[in-house]
Amino acid sequence: MLTQATLSLEQAPPFSVPIRFFLTAPLFLFLAGVVLMIYGADALTFRWSPVTLALTHLFTLGFLGLVMVGAMMQMLPVLAGSPVPGVFWVSRLVHPLLTIGVSSLVMGFIQDGPFWMPVAMAGLAGGFAVFAGGVAIALMRVKLPSPTVTAMRLAVSGLAVTVILGLLLTASLVWPLPLWQPLVLTNVHLSWGLLTWVGLLVAGVSYQVVPMFQLTPEYPVPMTRYLSHALFMLVLLWSMLYLAGVVEWTPGWLAWGIVCVIGLGFTGFAWSTLQLQRKRRRKLPDVTLDFWRLGMLMLLAVFPVWMMRGLDHRFVLLLGVVMLAGFGLSVVNGMLYKIVPFLSWFHLQHRKMVQQGGVGPRIPTMKDFLPDTLARRQYRLHLLMLVTLGAAVFFPEVLSRLAGSLLSLSALLLCYNLVHAVRRFRAVSIELDRVG
Repeated sequence: MLTQATLSLEQAPPFSVPIRFFLTAPLFLFLAGVVLMIYGADALTFRWSPVTLALTHLFTLGFLGLVMVGAMMQMLPVLAGSPVPGVFWVSRLVHPLLTIGVSSLVMGFIQDGPFWMPVAMAGLAGGFAVFAGGVAIALMRVKLPSPTVTAMRLAVSGLAVTVILGLLLTASLVWPLPLWQPLVLTNVHLSWGLLTWVGLLVAGVSYQVVPMFQLTPEYPVPMTRYLSHALFMLVLLWSMLYLAGVVEWTPGWLAWGIVCVIGLGFTGFAWSTLQLQRKRRRKLPDVTLDFWRLGMLMLLAVFPVWMMRGLDHRFVLLLGVVMLAGFGLSVVNGMLYKIVPFLSWFHLQHRKMVQQGGVGPRIPTMKDFLPDTLARRQYRLHLLMLVTLGAAVFFPEVLSRLAGSLLSLSALLLCYNLVHAVRRFRAVSIELDRVG
């Protein structure tokens, strides 16, 4: 098992590289809550409405996308021993491009103006191209890829498909492109984004961070070795059959059966994670563990909700809530509460040992950087928001604005907690400067 002692920590990028993404992401989550408060039921009535699309992309690109981009720049040199070339300058270029791109995309959906969408396309295309190029070089340099590196390679490939389809769909909103079956392409775009980019990256990272940080046994070897490949190929096969099935080249039951297997694959991953967490060596309360458990429970619910989507159109919206807010937001939120304190502690400890030979002020523990009491408050608010948002799908006129306010409050509290850790980091860094 990979432990803190065997990580390639000396190759870690500067603290500023991932933290700029981590601190910006909650602001987009806050904006998602504001959009929900302003537009109310209109944001939770029809999945294709411009407001719903804006809300969706604030979750997927604004929060999940920024955190995962920053996390990959940090984790590649640490977990794989292969840093992104010029990572400092890559991060400084990618961050503003993605921030401008996401903001413009949301404005384009809401205002339906001709100015915002081209700006969004330029920002997102440029940002993801630079990111994917740098990360691809780092991933290809790994000679003996671990299951985590393999999952990262597949996730970045999924991101490329997602971005290309997204750019085509966005261009069709601005210019009269003869785009074939745009609604079908939208479903494929959504599936690649959620299943390969988000799903496979979370699974791959889990193979390392769950045993290391949560002190659990390792994942079963067959799962770590084969699951990512199998799910990626199944999503690819489903996409081909789904596109072909639109013009009746293939029977619909075949693509439907593949979706069931994909659902069972992610269900198996979630169930395995919960079982490993039940066997962890330290039984002390841990808010990060609570976020992960909630995320895995929501992932278990994704497939049953998908099965019920034909009963009522609202189950399609509920599927988005469960997958994005329930699974994605919960797991990434919990991951931030481990990654940021760990990076704060590591960078200061490493600097103290290298520059001062171990002499100097005491480096705070991970709990000192981000106390459980602060994270626990946000977890309770997040849980309340999730329940309210799920109920708002069925009672949008009554609960949508309340759900939006809870989402914004939860995002602000998350941002405050992360800033608290960064301020503590800077205070100790100043003390080290004085000693040095």
